[in-house]
Amino acid sequence: MALQAAKKALRTRLKDILKNLPEEEKSRQSEIVVNKLFQNKKYQESKRVSVYLSRDIEVDTRTVLANIFGSGKECFIPTYDSKSTSMIMVKLHSFQDYENLPVTSWNIKQPQYSDDLQDALATGGIDLVIVPGIGFTIGGQRIGNGKGYYDVYLKQCKEKMGGKFSTVALAFQEQVVPSIPVSDHDIMIDEVICPN
Repeated sequence: MALQAAKKALRTRLKDILKNLPEEEKSRQSEIVVNKLFQNKKYQESKRVSVYLSRDIEVDTRTVLANIFGSGKECFIPTYDSKSTSMIMVKLHSFQDYENLPVTSWNIKQPQYSDDLQDALATGGIDLVIVPGIGFTIGGQRIGNGKGYYDVYLKQCKEKMGGKFSTVALAFQEQVVPSIPVSDHDIMIDEVICPN
């Protein structure tokens, strides 16, 4: 229980910091981080990329979407089943498709969770998963929103694809902390990209 309390306190503290980060500062840092991603070898070599659709307290991923479509990669985005911790990555065909997506109660765009979507793990896997989070350490520890969607999903990726995929996180400088309380089911991120 002490672990959960420590996580909750850290999550609350970081969310407060992120909510108070000025828009222009978020834009400035997002641009730096996203440009670093575009220079990243793992990103450049990947053909099938999963990317989260950003909220206002996260590094803005709209430029990443545009780059994925512009460079001929395949794009997959998360859709969640709100009644469980089930999440799948589904194919997004164009930036126009993104623009037309409905907005959820979390205030993020998301396709309707249904069976006729093209699931990445069922159709050839993913090369790179761009993972969201509230906080990170440079060593790859991560704290998310507390629902465990990404930990469960990344475990499924490991089971399905072994070590044949990479994970990267995009972070504002304010999201990088010295340490994060983690448990056995928390999955480490391969690389955390931040401005400094």
